[in-house]
Amino acid sequence: MYEHPLTYVEGFKFLGIVKVWDAEFYRKGAFIDSPRLIKPYHLEEFLFVKSKARKEVKIPLTGAYTLADWSFDEYYIRKYIDLDDPLHARSKAKEEMVLDIAKKIIRPNIVSLVEAGANRIQIDEPAVTSKPWEVPLMIEALNESIKGVNVKVTLHVCYSDYTKLFPYIAEAKIHQISIECANRDSRELGLSDEVRIGYSILEYFREYAEWLEVAPGVIDVHTDFIEPPELIRDRLNYSAKKHGDESKIIACNDCGLRTRSWEVAYQKEKNLVKGASLTRDLYS
Repeated sequence: MYEHPLTYVEGFKFLGIVKVWDAEFYRKGAFIDSPRLIKPYHLEEFLFVKSKARKEVKIPLTGAYTLADWSFDEYYIRKYIDLDDPLHARSKAKEEMVLDIAKKIIRPNIVSLVEAGANRIQIDEPAVTSKPWEVPLMIEALNESIKGVNVKVTLHVCYSDYTKLFPYIAEAKIHQISIECANRDSRELGLSDEVRIGYSILEYFREYAEWLEVAPGVIDVHTDFIEPPELIRDRLNYSAKKHGDESKIIACNDCGLRTRSWEVAYQKEKNLVKGASLTRDLYS
């Protein structure tokens, strides 16, 4: 989600390999000039998936803020080197870098996908709540990324303190937000607050952005435990009651399933569909 898109960007260079966790590594780099997109980097994959899929496809893209935050800056900071306050200089440089990526890299990618028939886009911003004071910058970059594009947009933020998104999230020009909840929840069945400890954040969305669809994760992607459909049902049902509008709740995973085997991932997804069906039956 970091290295792949930046392979298609001029004005960026890779510097070396860093370790994330366990056996997860990626090449980290720096922006050395104003970025330019060489070619859309998800278009070919989308066209292939679309040709095989029987239903609508949602395409995830790493957002401008995360691409900037996980990179070094060897270009923008030089523009502000004469400012007396070095912290202010770094802030101004990062702001320009993030918005440049949004306008010159992310938006052209989204435009290419929409022109090819995409109706749903997901912007992934896992880095944002590690620096809560920059949440407004992420929101501004997200809005720039989708400016003038007619597409349904989901924002995905994983493994975060979601309270840091408020009240700024109300300014995002999005239709849906995807969040992690299952990882911090219990595996017991039931609808009590003590059992469904991973889903209390739904109250905040009801208070600050009641119009927004929320996709709470009901599948923990960091374990091989196969969630029973009944557990998924209870998690979704509790989320609907906590939010207050069941039509705004969407069944989802906490995050991507790339750390799981094909067999485990497939069974988790089968149960996700079954659990969502059980929940719909409660409200039919």
